[in-house]
Amino acid sequence: MTRTRLEVWLVRPRVPRPDDAPFALAELDHAERRQADRFVHPGDRLRYVSARIALRRVLARHTGTAPGRLRFRRASCTRCGGPHGRPELASYPPPVRFSLSHSHGLVVIAVAATAVGADVRRSPGGGTVEACLPALHPTERAELEGLPESARPNAFVRLWTRKEAYLKGTGAGLVHGAAADYLGAGAPGRPPGWTVIDLDLAGDRAYAAAVAVRSEKIGSVELRECSASFLSEEAPAE
Repeated sequence: MTRTRLEVWLVRPRVPRPDDAPFALAELDHAERRQADRFVHPGDRLRYVSARIALRRVLARHTGTAPGRLRFRRASCTRCGGPHGRPELASYPPPVRFSLSHSHGLVVIAVAATAVGADVRRSPGGGTVEACLPALHPTERAELEGLPESARPNAFVRLWTRKEAYLKGTGAGLVHGAAADYLGAGAPGRPPGWTVIDLDLAGDRAYAAAVAVRSEKIGSVELRECSASFLSEEAPAE
């Protein structure tokens, strides 16, 4: 069986320094620029613009198409068939699938040749864990309740990112229900036909992240971090 290659990029948006080259805003399409202008808080706009430029630059490497020429669409909804499913490239063979997630200053982009989902979360407080427990699979809930209270937030956020990544990968999203599939500590690494992995964020314990890929064989997992220059006008568009 062919092993699926998985590429994951981390983006940590930061305010450009005076000597930094300008962001490659011209690569964004009209809808993206309009969305960027809607943000009231500068930090939200910075994160959005950084994520979209990075996504285009990453996908350009896989498609051989210039970042500004890439076009996106929504897949058909898995529940109703409407045009509001997960984002995807309009038409660029060979198949390239991607997923983007962000949380409090960290963006994760996952790319594979098959369906993929990514999720990143900042560690929550104990109140969030308690509020979400009833929504989990019964075995997941029992596992968390068996832990000391101090250990629950970290265990919960690792679990929740796995669930979100998997549901994004399937295209169902949380409307499918967080309790339907078991992705707890005792899972054999995947639901049938999928591989779900926790990402090592280089010792950054403020976040948890996971990726789900529709494949039972994963080859290399390349984890890269975007530099500020990667988002600039001067960066080469490969």
